[in-house]
Amino acid sequence: MAFATRSLRHLYKIYNANTATIYSAPRLPIARISVIQTAQRHYYNTETHRPKITGSLTNIQSAGGTVQSLTQVGLDNKKSEEEAKEEAEEKEKREQSQRVLKYSFAFLGVFTTLGLSYIIYDLTKTKYDEHGNVIEDEYAHLPFYERTYKILKREFNYCTKLFQEPSRHKLLPDPVQYPYIQPPYTLVLELTDVLIHPDWTYETGWRFKKRPGVDQFLEAIAPPQFEIVVYTAEQGMTVFPILDILDPNGYIMYRLVRDTTRFVDGHHVKDLNALNRDLSKVIVIDWNPKSTKFHPENTLRIPQWTGNDDDTTLYDLAAFLKTILTTNVEDVREVLNYYRQFDNPLQVFRENQRKLLMQIEEEESKAQQESSKVLTSKWKLSFNRY
Repeated sequence: MAFATRSLRHLYKIYNANTATIYSAPRLPIARISVIQTAQRHYYNTETHRPKITGSLTNIQSAGGTVQSLTQVGLDNKKSEEEAKEEAEEKEKREQSQRVLKYSFAFLGVFTTLGLSYIIYDLTKTKYDEHGNVIEDEYAHLPFYERTYKILKREFNYCTKLFQEPSRHKLLPDPVQYPYIQPPYTLVLELTDVLIHPDWTYETGWRFKKRPGVDQFLEAIAPPQFEIVVYTAEQGMTVFPILDILDPNGYIMYRLVRDTTRFVDGHHVKDLNALNRDLSKVIVIDWNPKSTKFHPENTLRIPQWTGNDDDTTLYDLAAFLKTILTTNVEDVREVLNYYRQFDNPLQVFRENQRKLLMQIEEEESKAQQESSKVLTSKWKLSFNRY
């Protein structure tokens, strides 16, 4: 019994020892693995090649760049949507304006057709007098289509004549009679680039510059010396306000504008035959030969003024006109024909005046010398007598 008890105890110890061995053998590697893993973790966390702060900032920055790129993409999408919307609105406006333009042209075409039809009907219809009798013209016995054609042609020629010819046969009234004073010469002046120079800019619009010496020129040749007429192809609504400022004293007696010119070959020509004046006493001052091509013998063509402030042309012109007045020229066309051959006639006139003054001075000096010789000879004779 005791032996059996000891054997059981011995087996129990062996079994416990084996069991501890069995249970401790696998636990030891487990403990070692956990320590190694802990050491490795510590090792990875304490090494110098672990991610630094800069790396983390770079990651943050990259994350921020991603956010920015996403925001930029959103803005671009929004901008493209707005542009597409604006483009659609502009397209709709263009289409609407095209529709309005199309309807306007259609309305204009219908209105023009109806208007022309009514005009043709009114011109070609049979006319009656106050007693109800038919008024016959030279086309009354022609067929309808031929009659219509000739009537329209007549009316067209009449309208063309209104545009091409002066508005009246006498542009100036008849010369005044005694005891009133009629100036001996009629001076016709161009306004543009002779008395004023037009200038246009985006900032100021149209402006008109007065030529140097205009006031002195008009005062020097004022009536009753010359009958001053401004004759230009400009519109009256432009000319009249300018002349009101340019000539406050009223030296310019008459103002003739575009409706008094003759339209020939695309240019407005001054018709001197309609002036109602003797052409032997008419002087035209202009720079454009096309404006006076019907009467070049009456024209003194001076250089076009371009707005320079050192210009003295009007002073020389006043002296030229004064010379004609004082010499009482019978036919001014003879003088003007002589100066018409020069590009700058006033410059030639100044040179001729200078030569004439020198000649007069020489003659006066010779006359003085001869008179002094005569007086000396008389004194000698009287002295010899005594």
